[in-house]
Amino acid sequence: MTEAVDGARFDEKTYAELQEIVARYPQPRSALLPMLHLVQSVEGRVTARGIETCASILGISAADVSGVATFYTMYKRRPVGDYHVGVCTNTLCAVMGGDEIFERLKDHLGVGNDETTADEGTGKTITLEHLECNAACDYAPVMMVNWEFMDNMTPGSATDLVDDLRAGKQVRSTRGPRVCSWREAERILAGFPDDRADEGPAGGPPTMLGLQIARENGWTAPDPQRQPQPGQDAAEQREPGPTQKQATEDAGTPEAEGDVAVDEAPVERKGGKGSAEADGKDASR
Repeated sequence: MTEAVDGARFDEKTYAELQEIVARYPQPRSALLPMLHLVQSVEGRVTARGIETCASILGISAADVSGVATFYTMYKRRPVGDYHVGVCTNTLCAVMGGDEIFERLKDHLGVGNDETTADEGTGKTITLEHLECNAACDYAPVMMVNWEFMDNMTPGSATDLVDDLRAGKQVRSTRGPRVCSWREAERILAGFPDDRADEGPAGGPPTMLGLQIARENGWTAPDPQRQPQPGQDAAEQREPGPTQKQATEDAGTPEAEGDVAVDEAPVERKGGKGSAEADGKDASR
């Protein structure tokens, strides 16, 4: 076990799992993100002793760890309830009803952004947060419960959802598994799976619509071997014509080399061949 703030310690199991995470990576510092998720699975947030412990194990400063923990929004510095409910309020979800859903939930739950409901006897609490784009615009407006998608939501279905969560009912993601608790989800993100990865469909008709249209029209992806390379000009990007092909075949012959020498313009570099200074030196010889 390790010393942390005010002498508080992580238990042996948590400390061993933090070291297990580090062992997965060639560079120990690469383990910091999943380590912080494990801290949240134990503490419910990123705590001072979690920061100190991660820093000690990785051999870096607490300031380095804190910088990462405060940069990424998935790491929380205040306690999170049993369920983290996020409502996308980015552009598309907002115009499709995300803003209305978020306002309804604030009134229904009696909390503001990034606040947690009180325990009303069921033992289930909810932290509400408005989120930026969840990369699920094809199902807008969307919500997330502990990072699992809830698609095509309405103010009514959103309030029903949080009521079921608070009542302890089993809730299933629209395109994913049964919803677990916040701390269980954080443990999964730390790299300790719960064997629910194959529950529910990963995609749906709106997500696959582009592929369907491409198949109906016989469209295929461009051949990567025929794509222009960085730095090529427009002429180089075109398919070579007969004249270009012949020039390529003739390259390396004396005739071809002579043609190139005639066609090329002199390079204007100070003191180099083709410059006024160089011409003057040649004339003086």
